[in-house]
Formats: sequence, structure tokens, C-alpha cells
Amino acid sequence: MALQWLSLVATIWLQSINGTNFNFPSYSSQLKRLLSMSQLQLNNLAFASDAGKLLGFLAGIAAVHLPLWLVLIIGSLLGLLGYGFQYLFIINRISSLSYFQVFLLTVLAGNSICWINTACYSLAIHNFPFDRQLAVGISTGYLGLSAKIYTDIVDAVFPSSPTDRAEAYLLLNSVLPLVVCVLASPIIRDINSGKSRRMEAGFLVMFVITIATGAYAVATSFGPTSSTGLSPLMILIGMAMFLLAPLVVPLAEQAMEKLQKKCWIRRDERRVHDLDIDEVSIDNSFERGEENGGKEGEPSREVHEFSEREEIGAKMMLMKVDFWLYFFIYMFGATLGLVYLNNLGQIAESRGFDRTSSLVSISSSFGFFGRLLPSLLDHFSRSKSIGSRPASIAAMMAPMSGAFFLLLNGTNLSLYISTAALGLCSGAITSIAVSTTAQLFGPKNFAVNHNVVVTNIPVGSFLFGDLAALLYRQHSREIGGRCMGTACYQTTFIIWGSICFLGTLLALVLHERTKKLFSHS
Repeated sequence: MALQWLSLVATIWLQSINGTNFNFPSYSSQLKRLLSMSQLQLNNLAFASDAGKLLGFLAGIAAVHLPLWLVLIIGSLLGLLGYGFQYLFIINRISSLSYFQVFLLTVLAGNSICWINTACYSLAIHNFPFDRQLAVGISTGYLGLSAKIYTDIVDAVFPSSPTDRAEAYLLLNSVLPLVVCVLASPIIRDINSGKSRRMEAGFLVMFVITIATGAYAVATSFGPTSSTGLSPLMILIGMAMFLLAPLVVPLAEQAMEKLQKKCWIRRDERRVHDLDIDEVSIDNSFERGEENGGKEGEPSREVHEFSEREEIGAKMMLMKVDFWLYFFIYMFGATLGLVYLNNLGQIAESRGFDRTSSLVSISSSFGFFGRLLPSLLDHFSRSKSIGSRPASIAAMMAPMSGAFFLLLNGTNLSLYISTAALGLCSGAITSIAVSTTAQLFGPKNFAVNHNVVVTNIPVGSFLFGDLAALLYRQHSREIGGRCMGTACYQTTFIIWGSICFLGTLLALVLHERTKKLFSHS
């Protein structure tokens, strides 16, 4: 069972570096100036990263036919190509790249995220069949933290000029996922050893570690000049220690397994000395049954969460009303939150706020807690009264709508509060959606089905992002192609808030249509 926990630690590390698209706002303004792009062109680059998810189904198909470690390596190589060529262009090692070529490279880089995500989801589902929501929720939470991790590395290791920071982010995006995927690949395999009585204790320790990690991330998101008094290097070292902390669980499990084996050997030796051969045979048989988690032939008291769900393929799924409700709910919620993050650099710049990386860290840190929140509720609540998945999504979308309207206030405080709320709620929806897809359409075809569901992300990114860019251009004062003032995004926030409210209503409709299904979960 130690190997099971080690595989979860590996997915945590993989997800920690897989959110390369989340740090786009940290260098988007610099990239815009370096490439002399308009706001619309810059937004289309953000869309290109999300457009890679349109081909995410390829990763789902590959996960069915290829070993997961190979899926990981393919994904990291795609990221190396997509971000690597952009990095070489930025540092003038490649003299000529057209905007269209940069767009295609960004699509390729965005698609690489799908491959690593698919491998991590599949590994958690296979290795923790009785605790899949917990395993997926914990590892997915760290995906929301990756923008914070990249920002900490850039702040500590690389120079602070805008041009150098843009180069640093692209270099890290291209190299770091490949390095971690290669290191993790020997652990990435199906090593399910069944249900254990110690799983609950292990997950409790994992929750304590992840909550402490999130608290540290939030506390250090306001930069080294905050009351913490920590330098960028100290913040990075602290984050590295928190990322290594989950190793405590597999190491403790391994120690317990060795101790148990010694106890079994000693007990067997005593029985050989004190008992006759027949009694020894019976006792050893009993001990082997205990080692495997209980008496042989005793049915597991755990019922697989999705064992009675109808298995639905992608083609049949597209013909269902529930799928399209779910598709637009996701688009009007988590995707809209991602669009806000993609535009965060320009939103902060238009309001005269010059600490965009701090906002990105705040969004990332609260997104981490948001992704973890559904798993915490599932683990510690024994009551079914907490509601269905669609109802939970509706509960997260309502405050998102309010956060967009709060942004109409031009103060920095409203910017901080709204960014934190949008990160928290959109992160929670993303985590809830993983189990929602499996519950609505079955776990067998999850890898393909969920990649079909998330195609809403590029669609929403294009529609909502271009809308924001066009309104930005309309309000521009044509000072160096930049728009300054709260009016730049005022209409955008009203539209986004209204769309999110509509998504809340659609989530309630889906809840009414599926509450009988989820009541038996």
C-alpha cells in the first residue's frame, strides 16, 4: 500500500507544475509589448492555450491504449515544443515566427496539459477505487497552486525586469514539466492493492498537509514586503518543503508494513514451537486473510461509488439534454473564472495596479483551497444532505456572480476580494466537475467523456475573452494602445456577472433533473 500512496504523491507533484496556462497573466503584458500585439491578438493567444483542450480527447484515447507513464512523457514533450520555441523566439534565437505560428505553438502547449491531467486522473481513479474523489480532489488542488509555485520560482531565481520575467516563465513552462514527468514516470502505474483500514488515516494526514500548504501559499501571496518578512528565496524553500511533506504518508506506511511483517514472522515462529502442524496451517491461513484486509470471502463493506451508474459513451452523451446543461454550466462558471484570470494582467494594469503577480498568486492559492473543498466535505460529512453535485456547483456560482459585480468598485480591496472569490469558486467547480462527469455518464469512459466536457473551455475562452478585448478597445484612450481606468472593463464585468447568474439557474435546473440519481450516490 505504500506504493499506492507514493503514486498519489507523484500526481501531487505532477499537478503542481502542470498549470502552465495559469501563469499566463504574469507575463502577458510583457509579451504583448515584446510582440507588438493588440489586446485582441493577446486574448486570442490566451484562447489558443485553452483551444488545446479541443484535442484533449486524444489524450483520453491514448490513456486507454498506452501505459500512463508514456502518456505523461508525450504530454511533457508537447509542452517542451510549444513553450520552447516561443522562448527561443523571445530571446532572439529564432529570428522569424509569425503570429499564426506563435498561435499554433500555444495550442500545442495547451494540449500538453490535457495529457498530464488525464494521466493523473486515471492514476488516482485506478489506484484509489474506493476513495477516488478524495485522491482526485487532493491532486487536483495542487494544479490550482501551480501558478503560485511558478511565481515563487521566478521571484527567487530570475531577474525582476519585465522582459526577463517573461523569458523566465516561458523557460520554466517548457522545461520543468518534462523534468518532473521523467522523474515521476517509474511510479506511474496501476498498483491498486485494494481497500485498507488505514486509508482513512492516510487521507487525514494528507488533508492536514494540503491545508497547511494552502495556508502557507495564501500567507506568502502578498509578496516579501508583507508582514511575513520572508525573502523570495525563503518563500520558495518553504514551498518546496511543503511539496515534499506528503512523502510522510508512504514512508510511514512502508515502516508499518515492515513492522507488521516482523510481527507475523515472530508469531508464526511461536506457533510452530507451541502448536501442532494442523493448528499452524489454520492460523497461517487466518493471518494471510488478515494481511489482505479481512477474512477471505468476506464481501467488502464499501460499495463502489459508481458501480450502478449507466455507462455512456461520448456519442450517446452528446445526445443527452443533461450533457448540454452541464456543458453550459461549466462554461458559465469555471471557464468564465479562467477567462478572468487570463485577462487579470490587463485588468490590473487598467486600474493602475502594478502587482499582477501578487494577484495571480492570490487567485492560485484560493483556487487551491477551492479544488480541495469538495473532497474535504465528502471526507468529513457522513450525511447525504449536503446536496447533489449540480447543487454544489450552483452554490459556488452564486458568489462568483457577486464577485464580478463587486469589481465595478474601483478600489484595490475589491480587486483582491473578487480575485480570491473567483479563484476559490472556480477551483471548487473544476474539482466537483471531475466526479460529476463520472456520476452522470459512468467511470468507464471517463477519460474521453471528461475531455469532451472540457471543450467548453476554449469555446468560452474565445467568446468571453474576445468580448472583453473588443470592449477594452472600444473604451481605449489610444495612449500607446492602452486603456486606463475602471471603464475599460466595466461593461465586461456586468456581462460576465449576468452570464454567471444564468449559469447558476442552469445548475439548479440540472439539480432538479438529476437529484434522484445523486440521492443514491
